[in-house]
Amino acid sequence: MKKITTEDTGEEKKGWQVVVWKFRVLFLVPFLLPLSLKLRVTPWFILGIICILPLSCQAAGGVAASALVIRDSESGRVYGRRAIDRGGEFAIEFIHSVNQSPVRETFKLEGKNIRPVSVRFYSFGAGMQSELEEGQAMERDGDALVITGFNRTFAELNYIVGTVSDHLLTANGETVSLREMCGKNAHITLRSD
Repeated sequence: MKKITTEDTGEEKKGWQVVVWKFRVLFLVPFLLPLSLKLRVTPWFILGIICILPLSCQAAGGVAASALVIRDSESGRVYGRRAIDRGGEFAIEFIHSVNQSPVRETFKLEGKNIRPVSVRFYSFGAGMQSELEEGQAMERDGDALVITGFNRTFAELNYIVGTVSDHLLTANGETVSLREMCGKNAHITLRSD
C-alpha cells in the first residue's frame, strides 16, 4: 500500500490513515463556526462527507473487488487471478467429455464462498444432472436446458482442464482460455480471495 508523509508532522501514514486524518480535521470545522453559520453549513457539510467518503476510501484502497484465484491443485502454484466485480458472476464453459455438448456453469462469489447460479447444457448423459434437488428449477432456453435455484456454496471448485476441448473462464465480460493459462490436463482449484 502506498505510504504518504503528512507535511505538518512529517509522520508517515498509509492511504486509509490519511483519509481518516483529513476527515477528522474537516469534521471539526463546522463546530468552530458561529451558530448562525452552523445551521446553514452543517447539513451540506454532512451530505458532502456522506457522498465523498466512499470515493475516498476506494482511492485509499479500502474497497476492492473480489478476486478469483486459479491454482494448481497439487502444488498450490498460482496460475492467475481475475478480479470479479462486487456481486458479480463468472462462468466456466467447456465441451462435456462424454456427451460432447457445450456446458456453461455460472457462479457468484459470496465472500470466501462460491455459489452456483445456473448450469446450461444441451444434452443429458453421464455426468450431467438429471434430477432436480429441492428449490431447483429447470427451464428450456431455445435448444438449451438451464438449471437454477442452487442452495449450497463451495469453498473451492476443482476442474481438470481439457486436452481435446478447452475450458474457458468468463468474468467481467472477458474470456480467458484455461488451457493457455494452466496447460492441458492441469488439475486446477478456483477459490475466492
